[in-house]
Amino acid sequence: MSAGVKVLPLGGLGEIGKNMTVVEHDGRIVVVDVGLRFPTPEMVGIDLVLPDFSYLRERARDIEAIVITHGHEDHIGALPWVIRELAEQHEPPPVYGGPLTVAMAESKLDEHRLKNVELIELDPGEAVDLGPFQMEMVHMTHSIPDSCAVALGTELGTVLLTGDYKFDQTPVDGSPADVSRLAELGREGVLLLCGDSTNVDRGGFSSSESQVGRHLQETFSRCEGRIVVTSFASNIHRVQQVVDAAEALDRKVVLVGRSMRKNVSIGRRLGHIDIPEGMLVGPRELTDFPDDRMVIISTGSQGEPLSALRRMAYRDHPQVQLKDGDTVVFSATPVPGNERAVNETIDRLYHIGCDVITARDAPVHASGHGHAEEVKLMLNLVKPRYVMPVHGDFKRLRLHAELAESVGVDPDAIFQADNGLPLLIDERGARLGQRERSGMIFVDGVEIGDVADVALRDRRMLSADGIFVVVVTIAEQDGSSVADPEVIFRGVPFLDQAGELVEEIRRAARETLERAAAEEGIREIDLLQQMLHDDLAKLVYDRLRRRPMVLPVIIEI
Repeated sequence: MSAGVKVLPLGGLGEIGKNMTVVEHDGRIVVVDVGLRFPTPEMVGIDLVLPDFSYLRERARDIEAIVITHGHEDHIGALPWVIRELAEQHEPPPVYGGPLTVAMAESKLDEHRLKNVELIELDPGEAVDLGPFQMEMVHMTHSIPDSCAVALGTELGTVLLTGDYKFDQTPVDGSPADVSRLAELGREGVLLLCGDSTNVDRGGFSSSESQVGRHLQETFSRCEGRIVVTSFASNIHRVQQVVDAAEALDRKVVLVGRSMRKNVSIGRRLGHIDIPEGMLVGPRELTDFPDDRMVIISTGSQGEPLSALRRMAYRDHPQVQLKDGDTVVFSATPVPGNERAVNETIDRLYHIGCDVITARDAPVHASGHGHAEEVKLMLNLVKPRYVMPVHGDFKRLRLHAELAESVGVDPDAIFQADNGLPLLIDERGARLGQRERSGMIFVDGVEIGDVADVALRDRRMLSADGIFVVVVTIAEQDGSSVADPEVIFRGVPFLDQAGELVEEIRRAARETLERAAAEEGIREIDLLQQMLHDDLAKLVYDRLRRRPMVLPVIIEI
């Protein structure tokens, strides 16, 4: 009897971002994608959100390889942290991807000073053996070059993970998706399809990326001043089309944002971007040319707090100062969850006096994800025995399941899973298994921490209601107060009654210490701190109807 296949999503289901899928067969593991997502506003002070990959830490010796479908952050961004953690348990596994994907992976690992990692470029159609798997990458079209689906051959059949894709018949690089290979895999027998669900809620077919170029040029031709175009730094094809539009109108190009400069450099080195000699100038040269000769390509299309465009909008960028008459073109749409940050950035741009053009105003963006008809096409091409929608929130996962049913997939063969819920397939059939640990890991700076870390709760409390620090001095012998308690507060909105409330807190602190000394004989510092916290927190809430952090500090003399 053949060993079964276990497909465990650790990220990307019920959300847009942090894609990571574990495929296990005969005791060996291949990890497909290691993505991240950006924090939501309530995640105060958090820089990045990673999938909880504890399952991989515990199975580090069993991992044959990490395979990355393409170079977007939600598929590659967690790689340095995953590699570092796995390297503590065992020699890190090799990382496979297309040439651009591998170059981006190498850049990320270099930033984190991770050197001893085997990075392997794999051309589409080239098969390699990874333990019990035979792995092949299938060329797909997306908004970044070298995007691939991953086909993992097993004794039971092929597990096909599409990555992000669309069926663009006129892609910028002239290389459409390998439809014939997908159909061939379908004839050979696809056991399971894990398909992109991002745009299943949009009918018809997506527009071609190549159409964006002429619309950008039309938009640029109507602009009299400087033009700022913001898009994903990894959208290499979009950058090329902005450059082409700028060249047609005799404008110079400035790159702003570290990731934009880095990715364009990689793209030029690999031949994906062609910028004419003398066209690219540095930010310091902005004032050397008339405004109607300049195009700035910037990061920040998602309103990220420290991105170049966000800093420009808040007049905090060291090199680019926006002004009345500039035009900002958003050649991207907000990722679900980022709408608020993007709208705030746009509003600040209007306040400066800029004109703002978004995909609602002109066709200056084309999604890299296929619409409903393309999802149906994928299902009909590969004819999977089982379907597990991935890469989408729960609404999109359900819509993908409905599309699969509409093209003839047995409803009992469609599995709407969740992060941490594995799909188990063997010769008897398929079923959802016992839940494994999953969730989020937060990155603060470059360090990672548990999702349950109380630091996040404390940050929320501090940001919402401020902090009281109450310093009391007690005698070591009997615990009695020997000095007036000192009260320090920050970020607490009660200025009109500050003096009165501070005096009440002092009085309450003295009473708590007297009660502890006289009635209960408490001397332990931690117990005294807990009593002070409880009494003072209740007092503050009764007076302010707020819950600031209350931090008692006890000094013994």
